[in-house]
Amino acid sequence: MLTSMPSSVVRGAEIHIHTMRNTIRFTAASLFAGAMLAATAGAQTISIKGSDTLGAKLVPQLAESFQSKNKGVKFEIAAEGSSTAFPALANGTAHIGMSSRKAKPEEITAARAKGIKLNEVEACHDMIVVVVNKSNKVKSLSKDQVQKIFTGAVKDWSEVGGAPGAISIYTRNTASGTYKDWQSLAMGGKNYAGSSQKLAGNEQIAEEVARNKNGIGYVGLAYAKKSGILPVVIDGVAPEASNARKYAYSRACYYYIPENADATAKAFVEFATGPDGQKIAKSLGFVPN
Repeated sequence: MLTSMPSSVVRGAEIHIHTMRNTIRFTAASLFAGAMLAATAGAQTISIKGSDTLGAKLVPQLAESFQSKNKGVKFEIAAEGSSTAFPALANGTAHIGMSSRKAKPEEITAARAKGIKLNEVEACHDMIVVVVNKSNKVKSLSKDQVQKIFTGAVKDWSEVGGAPGAISIYTRNTASGTYKDWQSLAMGGKNYAGSSQKLAGNEQIAEEVARNKNGIGYVGLAYAKKSGILPVVIDGVAPEASNARKYAYSRACYYYIPENADATAKAFVEFATGPDGQKIAKSLGFVPN
């Protein structure tokens, strides 16, 4: 059980959210001047770095809700890919890491080498959804067809029952945990097609597929209802929360937090994974624990 929020955390609220795409500022004040964050009890600023899947929508809403009850807390949220979480935790520039994949042994070891023992906390479950343009007549694919498309073995929609046209593949960038999860879950560890286009986040992929009638990509379930795209049924299973246990591309997402983190950071993780936080996750299209 994570340590409870100290009663001394009161008054004032501020959130800064940075992504590869844009910066949303709730106030203009700067939270950091590049200094290392100290893990001392009662700290009023929580820096959270890592996964775009968690950090673009879910964590900002969790932070806003947490702030409504703890008026002195400030947040900086940098959602630039799961791989960015672990160096930030190791060098002390983040209190909490967000990841859509499990930490690698070498990432845990690197943190330990600097005296930081990381605790893993399951945030929620997600489904990686294959999406196509709304005009595409291909509504369902098999896992084998998905693998062949993303590895480049299938290059034209006519090969999988669609109208003739060269397939345009959109993927996450290499810093993304989803990029690597997709390689493992959908591609048998094979390389992406050389023609695939790497994008910063879920929203960018959804936007490009919505613009390109021959586009295909993958996004987290929370992003699969964007206008202009259609989620694809895989081996007869629709990408819906109720199918999370049987859908081919389901996965857990995580928070990583130092064992000696301050009480404020621990309290936020406890809130995020508790009943109120999980309700927020569900409302955004994630599958609660």
